[in-house]
Amino acid sequence: MTPTGAAGAARARPVIDLHAHSSVSDGTETPTELVAAAAAAGVDVLAITDHDTVVGWDEAAAAARTHGVTLVRGIEISCAWRHSSIHLLGYLADADDRPLMDELVRARDSRSTRLERMVALMAADGIPLGYDEVLAQVAPDATPGRPHIADALIANGTIRHRDEAFRSWLGDDSPYYVGHYAPHPVRAVELVRAAGGVPVIAHPFTRTRSGGIDDALVERMREAGLAGLEVHHRDHGPEEVARATALADRLGLLVTGSSDYHGEGKRNRLAENTTAPEVLDAIEAASSGSTEVLRP
Repeated sequence: MTPTGAAGAARARPVIDLHAHSSVSDGTETPTELVAAAAAAGVDVLAITDHDTVVGWDEAAAAARTHGVTLVRGIEISCAWRHSSIHLLGYLADADDRPLMDELVRARDSRSTRLERMVALMAADGIPLGYDEVLAQVAPDATPGRPHIADALIANGTIRHRDEAFRSWLGDDSPYYVGHYAPHPVRAVELVRAAGGVPVIAHPFTRTRSGGIDDALVERMREAGLAGLEVHHRDHGPEEVARATALADRLGLLVTGSSDYHGEGKRNRLAENTTAPEVLDAIEAASSGSTEVLRP
């Protein structure tokens, strides 16, 4: 738990979780169920940040009004740099901004063809899986991803949890891994800023990522308009938190904390890491205002 508090802490300050996924990408709960789960967990402010899509925004907004949760509409953009996957959270961007939306469509289309090739490689090695089984796990209009391969393997009884699939077959270093189109992280920052949004690097120094991000790249992203680093995250240990905090201080970046909740798809718990209210205020002030924080 970060010093900013979580669901069981004193409620003098709002509980703010700025990174969560629904079933329109690789979460296991619909946007409505995600917001309801957040309310039940004592979350006051929730950001919906599905991968490369804003499809869940409207449903989440309706649920937020019902449950009295403040909603921050966001996305998580998958970026590529030196054979590493870097994720960029974009808060309060304009969903009608064509350059940004076109880039997300290109990434989603590439994900679909990539999964088919991965499944073919796995099946050729005797792993019991068909592409139709994977498609059955992808909700309508959802962004397809490797977790849906894991879900298909769970459905056919091969494994019991997504973690097993990623340890054995779906990791970046797996022989079945197939890349997909993703923008350069500097370009992604520029697109989010041009759409009136506020870009924050998600879990920049996660210990589970192959390769890694270096300080020089973060500096380039800062020059392009990067606003913050997600410092407090389950995949950051004390060393990574210290490194990210020092980098944020040096570059004048905001420090956020989030759960990266995926429902049953990951073991992350809502509000296990949170963001300070003054940081949310700074994010809101840095946006163009075309997409507002939705308050009940």
